Formats: sequence, C-alpha cells, structure tokens
Amino acid sequence: MAAPGKLSTCRLPPLPTIREIIKLFRLQATKQLSQNFLLDLRLTDKIVRKAGNLANAYVYEVGPGPGGITRSILNADVAELLVVEKDTRFIPGLQMLSEAAPGKLRIVHGDVLTFKVEKAFSESLKRPWEDDPPNVHIIGNLPFSVSTPLIIKWLENISCRDGPFVYGRTQMTLTFQKEVAERLTANTGSKQRSRLSVMAQYLCNVRHIFTIPGRAFVPKPEVDVGVVHFTPLIQPKIEQPFKLVEKVVQNVFQFRRKYCHRGLGMLFPEAERLENTGRLLELADIDPTLRPRQLSISHFKSLCEVYRRMCDEDPQLFAYNFREELRQRKIKKKEKQDDAKSYRL
Repeated sequence: MAAPGKLSTCRLPPLPTIREIIKLFRLQATKQLSQNFLLDLRLTDKIVRKAGNLANAYVYEVGPGPGGITRSILNADVAELLVVEKDTRFIPGLQMLSEAAPGKLRIVHGDVLTFKVEKAFSESLKRPWEDDPPNVHIIGNLPFSVSTPLIIKWLENISCRDGPFVYGRTQMTLTFQKEVAERLTANTGSKQRSRLSVMAQYLCNVRHIFTIPGRAFVPKPEVDVGVVHFTPLIQPKIEQPFKLVEKVVQNVFQFRRKYCHRGLGMLFPEAERLENTGRLLELADIDPTLRPRQLSISHFKSLCEVYRRMCDEDPQLFAYNFREELRQRKIKKKEKQDDAKSYRL
C-alpha cells in the first residue's frame, strides 16, 4: 500500500494527454454547465494527495469531465473508482481510461444531484459513525453551477446519515469558487462568514487546503478555485433537525448587514413578531445587536434549541414562511384596489 498522502507507484499505461483527448473527441467546455477543465496533472495529483491515502480505497468522483482527476485517482491504486458524468460527450474518453485500468473504473451516465450513491458500493464497507471514516471517498472538480446546491444536499445527508454517508463519515475533497471555499471555512467575525460557514461547520471539520489559480483551467474562469476537505464530525455541534437549523441560519443571514434580530424576526408571523423575537433572543441569551457574522456556532445552537421549543409549543410555527405572508398581503391589497376601481366604474 502507498504511504499516506502519497500516490501509488502503480501507474496507468501511456495514454493521450487530457489536451489530446479534448482535441480527439472535439470537446468544448459548455458555459451553461459552468464547465472548466483542469489539464495540469501535477495539480490533479495534488488534489488526490490531499484527499488522503487512497490505496485500495473506493472513490466516488463527481463530474469527471475529460478525466484529469480521474487519471490521478486511478494512479493512486484505488480498489474501485465510480464516476458519474451528466454530459455524454465525455463518456468515450472515460471509456478509454476504463480500458486502460481493467476492473477499476465504473462509469455512470447520470446526474450527481439525483444519483443514489448509497447503493453503489458493497455493504461490507460500512463503518459505525463513531469509528474512523470508512474507506470510501468523494472527490470532484464541481461545476460552479451545482457546487452550492450539491454541498447543501450532502450536508443534509450527513445530518441524516444517509446518501454517501450510509458508509459512515465519508470524507470529501471538492473544488469551489475561491469565494465559496472561503465562506465554507470562514471563522466567526470574518467578512466571509455566511450561511454556508455555519451549515458546514456545525456538521464537519472543514479545511480550505489550497487554491488553484484560474489560469490553470481551460477555459480560464474569472475567479480562482479553492480545494476544500470535509470530514463529518462524530457529534454535530447543533443537535437539531437539519431543516430547522437551515431555516434559522437562512433567516439570520438574509439580512447580513443588519442586527441579528432583524432576520430572526422573520421566523414569526407579523402579529406576534416583536414579542416572539424578543422571547427567542432572551431565552437564547443572545445580544440582539450582534451582526449575523458575529454569531458563533454556540449562538446558533442556543437559537435553534429555543426555536425548537417554540415550534413544539405551536405546531404551525415551523411551517410559517414570511415571504408567503408578504405574497398573500400583496394579493389582498391588489384585490382591494381592483374592487375600488370596479366601485368607481
């Protein structure tokens, strides 16, 4: 087995370069799919090294594209690599890699947002949540257009211990726009602190391990790219349902420049907003004049616990959506205006 953090000496046979593959199959990055190809195998090797020791591991790669990271993963002497690719144009190039690594590469034409990875690998790979992470890894150069919805989906899977996390605390090494990577890892008080910071950090140990300059990609994106490593925590820092935590955090950060009481107030119907917001803050022992970025995970833990108790007291509270209340108010206002016009006529 290869030493931790090192690529195995087991190598693929000579193959066309990624640039040659792109020319051979006339591949072009599709702007609508936010595609950017990483051609430098030194960088793809670095991404794979940072994922940890992959010798004899089972790896799920999302969005392999022309196969740059795919090659580096196969060169790490994995037991099996499963790739899920939505764009059929990339399948022939990936099949070429599969032929060069018999029995190692499994190709699925599908959408990572809907693919059922929990059924992809053997039941024998599952480990208890309290144990070390399983010998299953997720690696991917994510298209910018799907990176945020996909990580939110996977964070919810971590909370529920389903999806890719039926195997245990599956580790992930993923690329994001540098700004998103900075948000995911931002500390309390940082200008980059956001909804993503809290949602990721209450469930995972999150590290921004290195940055890839935009010029390394083809076509060159307007931003640099951050590589982020996630290890799910044994015990989440907030022990409440994911949807409840998400609702509290979203409401706080929708008014990120205001005091935190402004966003928290939107958790409650207008008729009792002032009273219930004050009660929430008092019971959670939160200073109402703190800005959203100044709230720690501990603050959010207290807010979620108190909000959960308030929802238990009023079963209709959690379903409340202030945007829907606003929409209904606008409809009623328009109906009154229409009635007034009809009366004048």
